[in-house]
This record gives sequence, structure tokens and C-alpha cells, in this order.
Amino acid sequence: MNGQSILFSGEALELLPSGAFYWPSNDLLVVSDLHLGKSERVARLGGALLPPYETTDTLTRLAADIDRSGARNVLCLGDSFDDAAAAVSLEASHRATIATLQAGRKWIWIEGNHDPGVHDLGGSYLAELRYASLVFRHIARTPCEGGEISGHYHPKARVRSASRPCFLVDSKRLMLPAYGCYTGGLNWTSPAIRGLFSDQATAYLTGQRVLAVPLPVAA
Repeated sequence: MNGQSILFSGEALELLPSGAFYWPSNDLLVVSDLHLGKSERVARLGGALLPPYETTDTLTRLAADIDRSGARNVLCLGDSFDDAAAAVSLEASHRATIATLQAGRKWIWIEGNHDPGVHDLGGSYLAELRYASLVFRHIARTPCEGGEISGHYHPKARVRSASRPCFLVDSKRLMLPAYGCYTGGLNWTSPAIRGLFSDQATAYLTGQRVLAVPLPVAA
């Protein structure tokens, strides 16, 4: 799967090229920031008319990761929808796809800042989840108690003039890149991100394969 195995808070995890990760011992696939329905939300608010294909593309990639990993448990780490109305406005075909992916699986939606309300798309809905040595929440907290897994910031790394979404990892935190299309990203050296991580942090760039590079030392 061209992923990268890491040990985080005593747990063996597999970072995937797509921006998801798989936790084998708990048969759990984790993704963050799907932002389903973004093109609909932008158009609804009078913005640019983006091609309305991002939800199909995001769900297709998610289906492929579920198939390849064989995960029986899926956790979506917040901002799964671009806003509450986007969740309500999903096309019937996309609702059917989500229902198909959920069939026979435990599915958990974590609350995000874009999607703070409960929806009717199946699965369970939590503010955060603590399991084994890990805590899953949408937005990183300071101070950090360790074992924290979050999303929200859409981290991207620029290496040799190329910018790629990335995981950021140190001894206490693991931050996922945005999984959805049209999501953009925040540079890994931005103070909002860089201040959360130690100088021993590593970025794992997504793409054809996962590539590990040291996070630049804070200025």
C-alpha cells in the first residue's frame, strides 16, 4: 500500500498515501476533513461554481482505502461535511454510497467546527473519542496530554518547490492532512501548526508513497 509504519503512543499505525491511517490492532481506518458538499456550499453562498465532483471523488477514494485495508471500523475525525446544510443537501447517490460503506462496519463521526450538529447519515456521533492510549478529536488542544490525534489544520509541506498534504507527528501529537478535495491546506511552518509540535517532529508527505522528512526547526 506504499504506506509508512510508525509507533505512536505505543501503538503501531500505518500511514497511507491517501492521507488516511490504519490501526491494525483495532482494525480501524481514520480519515479527517472530508468536507463533503463543499462545491454545493460555495455555490449556495454565492461563490464560484466549482465542478460538483468532489464528493464523488472523496467517497471513491475512501471506498478504495476501506477495501484495501479491510477495515471493519471507520472513524471520521471532524469536518466530514463542509457545513450542516451540506450534510442535509447530499445527493441521494452519495447518501447511498455512505450507507454502503457503513454496512457491516462500526462507523464513528467526530464533531468538527464545520459540522457541529448531529445528522441522519448513520453511525455514531461523538465530540471526541478516547480509546486505548489514544484520544481522537478534531482540533488539537494545548496543553497536550499525549496520544492526541487531530485534524482541522490541513497541514501541507513544501519540499523542493512542491507542496504536498502531510501527516505531522511528534511524541505527543499526530495530525492528519485533509482527505477531501477542494480543501486547500496550511503550510507546515505556519505558527498555528508549528507551535504545536516539538523540534523532533516528523512530516510524512502523502502522494504515490509516504515520504518522511523532518519538520523544520521553529524560528
